[in-house]
Amino acid sequence: MYRPFLTGCFLIIFCLMFSGASGATDYRTIENSSPQDIVEGMATKGVRGAANILTGWVEIPKQIYVTGKDTGWLRGSIIGPLKGIGMTVVRTVSGAGELLTFFVAYPGFYDPWIEPSFVWMKESSDKDSPF
Repeated sequence: MYRPFLTGCFLIIFCLMFSGASGATDYRTIENSSPQDIVEGMATKGVRGAANILTGWVEIPKQIYVTGKDTGWLRGSIIGPLKGIGMTVVRTVSGAGELLTFFVAYPGFYDPWIEPSFVWMKESSDKDSPF
């Protein structure tokens, strides 16, 4: 009675063991990247960090505009500057962290610490997500 169930579980586990091994090579790491990719990742992380330090203050007018557009201009003029000041601190500190650790392939393979990577990029909104 339990034999077909156990056989099915065993087959699923067996298939998952081998499917994970083939997908593991898709991730970029120091070990499977060329020296050019590593230097490019370092440079990108360093430039991104410097840019976020220098342009972190742009979060204030950006958050006023985004909040005003999404929830109304009265609310945007009151809540937007507060969100902007908070995001300025977050963007500037993350930029400093990226600039100080540009030579470390963390997180991921020189991935950004904050999304969007730069202040002038569009933020991903949860409203468009089906989940």
